[in-house]
Amino acid sequence: MTIRPVNQNEKKQFNLVATHPLQSWEWGEFRQKTGLKVIRLGAFDHGKLKAALQLTIHPLPHLPFNLIYFPKGPKPTQPMLKALKKIGQQEKAILIKLEPNIHSQPKISQFLLTHGCRPGRPLFTRYTFQLDLTKTEQQLLTAMKAKTRYNIKLSQRHQVKIIEDNSQRAFEIYLKLMMETTKRQGFYAHTAAYHRQLWQTLAPTGIYHLFLAQYQGQTLAAYVFFVFNHVLYYPYGASTRSHREVMAPYALFWQAIKFGQKQGCHTFDMWGSLGPHPNPQNPWFGFHRFKQGFGAQLIEFTGTYDLVTNQLLYYPFKTADWLRGQFLKIKAHHQS
Repeated sequence: MTIRPVNQNEKKQFNLVATHPLQSWEWGEFRQKTGLKVIRLGAFDHGKLKAALQLTIHPLPHLPFNLIYFPKGPKPTQPMLKALKKIGQQEKAILIKLEPNIHSQPKISQFLLTHGCRPGRPLFTRYTFQLDLTKTEQQLLTAMKAKTRYNIKLSQRHQVKIIEDNSQRAFEIYLKLMMETTKRQGFYAHTAAYHRQLWQTLAPTGIYHLFLAQYQGQTLAAYVFFVFNHVLYYPYGASTRSHREVMAPYALFWQAIKFGQKQGCHTFDMWGSLGPHPNPQNPWFGFHRFKQGFGAQLIEFTGTYDLVTNQLLYYPFKTADWLRGQFLKIKAHHQS
């Protein structure tokens, strides 16, 4: 197997084997527009592209070193790790953070640990909910929790209207709701500029779909969905506290599920969740329970690993990174 950089002419083939929207060519273009260097590699077998590897280079503030992020990539192989390590050394990276889009398997974890990787601090959640979209609507409804079915019917009785609208006007509504939601809940959020660049880059490609839930002329919820390689994804959502009694998010999610089926998607990946025994006090518990209610299966990925490319600096960096994380937790607690 040969691993080499890919070029613009290989974009279509690259996307066909990419394992996730974060590995799509278009996502790489978006990240370039946010100021990051993007490296795209292809794993070729007898001249045929078999796997896509997209990396983003993240400079460390005030230091002449970088971190490299490789999210949601394919199953790692020894040639891949060798090629990644070479890139890491060329880019003066302390580590390459790997988060493969692979279900948890002890063999893969052991393989990574014996080939220069260490367990790393996660950037992407280890768990997600996935829903089988090959089922009929009736089968999907039957598999839901009774409360979820009830809330969907309640939203329909209140005549909550769901529309797909990728226009600038709709995006501005979504952005306003997003900023309100993150401020209200105290969660970390990307900047308005990040969301705007994402919409500008991905909406024209057919990957990005913005849905609004409207009631009595007011937008109560706005969710972004991605469609990529026959999988529907739910990366971002925002809502208002107004008219919570009409259960607009349930109507929106149900409409998105039916939309995914019409798009030929076989799976709905809800982008993240808590683990199998979530703490009800966790601030994300409400989102977890909401997604779970739709009858989705809890999926565990293989996790986060650091491919160490600078042994001397890795452990000092890891200690500093842990201390920074503790500081941000304390700061968030005092601001909430």
